[in-house]
Amino acid sequence: MRPIHILAMLGICLLWAANIVAIKQAVDVVPPLLAVALRYVVMLPVCLPFMRWQPGPPADGRPPAQMTLVIASGLLLGLSFGLGGVAFAYAVNLSALAIAGQLGVPFSLLLAILFFRERIHWRRTLGIFLSFAGVAILVFDPRIVDERVALLLTVAGAFLWAASTLLIRRLSGVHVLSLMGWQSLVSLPLLLLASLVLEPGALAALPDVPLSAFGWIAYSGLLSSLVGHAGMAWMLQRYPVSTITPLTLPTPLLSIIIATLVYGTPVTPLMILGGLLTLTGVAIIALRTASRASA
Repeated sequence: MRPIHILAMLGICLLWAANIVAIKQAVDVVPPLLAVALRYVVMLPVCLPFMRWQPGPPADGRPPAQMTLVIASGLLLGLSFGLGGVAFAYAVNLSALAIAGQLGVPFSLLLAILFFRERIHWRRTLGIFLSFAGVAILVFDPRIVDERVALLLTVAGAFLWAASTLLIRRLSGVHVLSLMGWQSLVSLPLLLLASLVLEPGALAALPDVPLSAFGWIAYSGLLSSLVGHAGMAWMLQRYPVSTITPLTLPTPLLSIIIATLVYGTPVTPLMILGGLLTLTGVAIIALRTASRASA
């Protein structure tokens, strides 16, 4: 792998990791559901030129049609990010949320086993166990007892993200920016309606929101999401997934480091133990899955 591409992957990891600060800064000023909706508002104009209707069935030739999968994945993803935004609004210790958010990886594997009859062996089974055990330890940490609601919301969001990726796996030949554009388009009405019902007065208060909050929302939508995922798609077109996947694994660790440095949140022994278990489990699942995909 060329050194410039290794540096590019590190840049993508940093973009994703710093998003933890961008989300928190945004939802501290803008109600979380509206903040997530505005993130999609920022993304949609950039994606519009790439958006195409996706006719026909997926690659395996079985229904549902690809457009159905695109719309369903967008709705699930919108709900996932909505729950994540609410979790960040209520949380203080973002490091705990960064760890819990990694459960999207084992959830994806469990759903693949359930719906695709994917077979796994002892290594990935151990990875699933370690991932959930690590997050379970966080729940019993007295230093982050006030984060339990946010942790549960994060876990629920991770499950919905995993369900969305299960649908995306069945797509073929869909440009990443087209997919993200449709996901933005179908999520926007859902999030705006939820904000109108659950966050009364949020839209009316937008003129009073400082520009810095919109800057953080723009970072989350344009740099972390669009640049990060488009860059990842570009890399996967040039290198095997088994080469790229290990280079993404520093992202959660970088998120924890950034959150700790920016907000000064405590890192307790139980959090370290839970984080190590979860990140080890996720690494096992990711590396073994990438190896199987390449094979």
